[in-house]
Amino acid sequence: MKIQITGIGSYIPTLKIHNTDFDKHVFLNEDGSAFAYPNDVVIDKFKGITGIEKRRYAEDHLNSSDLAYFAAQKAIEDAKIDPETIDYIIYAHNFGDVNHGTIQADTLPSLATRVKNKLQIKNPKCVAYDILFGCPGWIEGVLQANAFITSGMAKRCLVIGAETLSRVVDAHDRDSMIYADGAGAAIIEGSDSETGMLSYESGTFAIDEANYLFFGKSYNQDLNPNTRYIKMYGRKIYEFALSKVPAAMKSCLDKSGIEINQVKKILIHQANEKMDEAIIHRFYKLYGQTPPKDIMPMSINELGNSSVATVPTLYDLLTKGQIENHEIHKGDVIMFASVGAGMNVNAFVYRY
Repeated sequence: MKIQITGIGSYIPTLKIHNTDFDKHVFLNEDGSAFAYPNDVVIDKFKGITGIEKRRYAEDHLNSSDLAYFAAQKAIEDAKIDPETIDYIIYAHNFGDVNHGTIQADTLPSLATRVKNKLQIKNPKCVAYDILFGCPGWIEGVLQANAFITSGMAKRCLVIGAETLSRVVDAHDRDSMIYADGAGAAIIEGSDSETGMLSYESGTFAIDEANYLFFGKSYNQDLNPNTRYIKMYGRKIYEFALSKVPAAMKSCLDKSGIEINQVKKILIHQANEKMDEAIIHRFYKLYGQTPPKDIMPMSINELGNSSVATVPTLYDLLTKGQIENHEIHKGDVIMFASVGAGMNVNAFVYRY
């Protein structure tokens, strides 16, 4: 038995934040000193490296679990199922619900439980739980759904990735421009057909790499040092991703029995355009090839990095024909891959 994605949905917040909206920000170095160049130069360099022109932020009255609920509703409608028949709700996030204007994470009850409540699922045997796995969380949730379904523990799972990163960033850190909000959700079911998941790979690197992403104080020395924000060692993450992700993707593809020239699309976590392009080039180089044109759909230029939400949102947009110059057809082979805090890496090969 394989698993299939029988329904997909996403929620893209309506609040658009352009790069120019950061013109008046006071960006600082880690030691609190001022930058040696003006914000227009910072923004121009940022765009050249990340590819991000805009990002979406959640409306003030909405939280991560609200975005997740909207995406889940769409996935359930797309799959045309009764939500009472869902055996597991697996919700990937990293920071819980963070009310607008605050920085404290709220995870009680679990966000998966909140979504179950919003969906008004009465069945107590529908088990709802959260996973913290960095940006690869949604893919890891799909792998867990695969384990439940292929073992006979479940027939149908709802896997969600949702985050409001805009509420846990240091406004004085230029890296804050990377992050965005959003949600994606999928209904996963068992299938005996030729379509579905063909292979997977997952791993955690936690020696030198464990703290590449962390919670740290603001670069503004005048703010409370006990208030923490998402921080990262960008160069180390970049080097890690180029070293580990292509190898994991190759291992995954080799296990699937699929030749690399049969892969039609690669959906990779939307972290950084230049990094993603470098990962794809290194992946193809492992087979002595160069990437074909339009192999990698991208949404980061318009939507930013919404962590766990990027991959399911990208898949939703692709299947609904909403990414320019990209389309997918029945029988096409897709590879999903992600990298993020942990440091975690995962991937799976899927026949659409």
